[in-house]
Amino acid sequence: MLRQSFTKLAVLWALAIVFLGLSFTTENFLSVGNLRNILDQQAFILIIAGFATIVIISGGFDVSLGAVFILSPIVALKVENATGSIFAMILAGAVVGIATGILNGLIIAYGNINSFIATLATSFILFGLAYILSDGSILTLSDIESRSFVTTKIFGITSATWMAFVFLFISWVLLERTRFGRSIFALGGNIEAARLSGVRVSRLQITAFTLGGFGAGIAGALNSIRTTSAQASDDFSVIFAVIAAIVVGGTSIAGGSGAIWRSIAGVFFIAILVNGFNLNGIDPVFQRIIQGLVILLAVGADSIRSKRST
Repeated sequence: MLRQSFTKLAVLWALAIVFLGLSFTTENFLSVGNLRNILDQQAFILIIAGFATIVIISGGFDVSLGAVFILSPIVALKVENATGSIFAMILAGAVVGIATGILNGLIIAYGNINSFIATLATSFILFGLAYILSDGSILTLSDIESRSFVTTKIFGITSATWMAFVFLFISWVLLERTRFGRSIFALGGNIEAARLSGVRVSRLQITAFTLGGFGAGIAGALNSIRTTSAQASDDFSVIFAVIAAIVVGGTSIAGGSGAIWRSIAGVFFIAILVNGFNLNGIDPVFQRIIQGLVILLAVGADSIRSKRST
């Protein structure tokens, strides 16, 4: 029982060990300013991770979320430049994500194409659209004062972080407190068994990918408000960061098991680890090697758990 409890909460133990270790060994790590910066820097990663966790538990894998994060702010800023409305801008970013999610879901559900391959392909399409729509230039926020929408501090924490908490709560409710969530676990656990039990598999897959796209679209639009600009690129770093956090948190990449709290813990474990590296002046090359080893260990642990449960 004790061993099972330790395994189940492994990411929390790891997070606590790293946090305490850095608190005693690294100057300024435990400062209020540094901890607030970690929270603020991870706000939009948390939004994507919450909804991406649903996709992965369903048995899917959406690489295109990184491309949505790039494309949505470009569309959003064009809308903001034309209307002057920050809310229209956020809505536009969400629409981009939702439309992409629906497209991915349709391709995967009815085209019977592997989700990794399908979303990798749509990633390149989205990156291309970003370059076309931006004409290779940097788009900027027309009203810089609108930046306060995500930077205003409430009880010492930025509004962007509070928004992340709200979206995480929504994703948690959907996954843990609804029939939809129970069906997502069933789908990821065994798609044929889920189909035989009456789960509308295709509809569920489309919904899961739509939620993932929505999260990335919203996060991209909000991030462009904070940075006041957006630029087209072929950058997969955001989705890799999200997937790494979800895997390190203990959600199975094979689908069928996981939790939103695990992804949150995974996000902060990696964020605190990187923050500690930076404060201690660790060479970025070695940082990447260590992060890679951490991810390999997490995937290996997931594989061992899966074998034991079968």
